[in-house]
Amino acid sequence: MAKLSVGPEDPRVARTRRDVIRASAASLLEDGWEATTHAEVARRAGYSKATIYAHWPTPVDLMRDAIAQICDDATHPPTSGNLHEDLHDSLTALALTLSEGRYDRLMASVIERAGHDEGARDLRDRLYQTATTGVRGILGAHLQPGDVEPCLAMLVGAVLVRATYEGEAVTPAFITDIIDRALDRTTLRGS
Repeated sequence: MAKLSVGPEDPRVARTRRDVIRASAASLLEDGWEATTHAEVARRAGYSKATIYAHWPTPVDLMRDAIAQICDDATHPPTSGNLHEDLHDSLTALALTLSEGRYDRLMASVIERAGHDEGARDLRDRLYQTATTGVRGILGAHLQPGDVEPCLAMLVGAVLVRATYEGEAVTPAFITDIIDRALDRTTLRGS
């Protein structure tokens, strides 16, 4: 039996996928899950709904690629090696992202669906991993392994609650305070 050779992706298909994924990600961040329909994405991207459905048959398929794009576009502040400064910079960046109001709406939509949709649970996990990568890396470089996850939960949870649930500004003083409190119960590597 002859083996079919698979060549590089057709540039037109690659361009269509890129345009649709970017339009999906923009719609998701600006207007939320409910508004990010095949019709809305087709309108934004300039393609037919049939084209969108051909590549992304379900809303979760569309959201998976949109969220992958959002995660791929995420950046984290560079680290200096100073635990307190690096945590402060990373938590400040997270607070800024949350204060823009787009990421928390996205998380809320995904969390709402995660209770009954395994695909949405995967998306929730991907978003959480992306949002916490910087802080997790900093903690992992300085803390004993058993202290990383509890400290991460305390720090990220405090910023999340302050920015989204309380609707308060996440000030530098607040970040310094939560870092000091979280690190008070941890063991640094080599200690």
